[in-house]
Amino acid sequence: MADTTITKIDSRTSPTGSEGEKYLASGKNVSMRLWENEQPGEPKEPSVRPYETVGYVLKGRAELHIEGQMVLLETGNSWVVPKGASHTYKVLEAFSAVEATTPPAQAHGRDEE
Repeated sequence: MADTTITKIDSRTSPTGSEGEKYLASGKNVSMRLWENEQPGEPKEPSVRPYETVGYVLKGRAELHIEGQMVLLETGNSWVVPKGASHTYKVLEAFSAVEATTPPAQAHGRDEE
């Protein structure tokens, strides 16, 4: 029998990660998180993650620096960060985005690596 479990997450009461992200729905193979009103500032140190990330910009602008390239992200844009790619973001104006990761970023503390 197929898994028919339904999960509903209300972002107003979602757990928050160490970098301010809100954890949204999470399945066995993919999870979502929300970044709300990230403020402009200097980029963090580049990181490499053991999962693939796709994202969608809800509002604002940011630069995605990935493997020596820079991509400007604006409202309505989507992006991919491949597993194992060195990357960082520089927020240019108040930025909100939804990301999905596979496998789930928060599983076993992967997003803290």
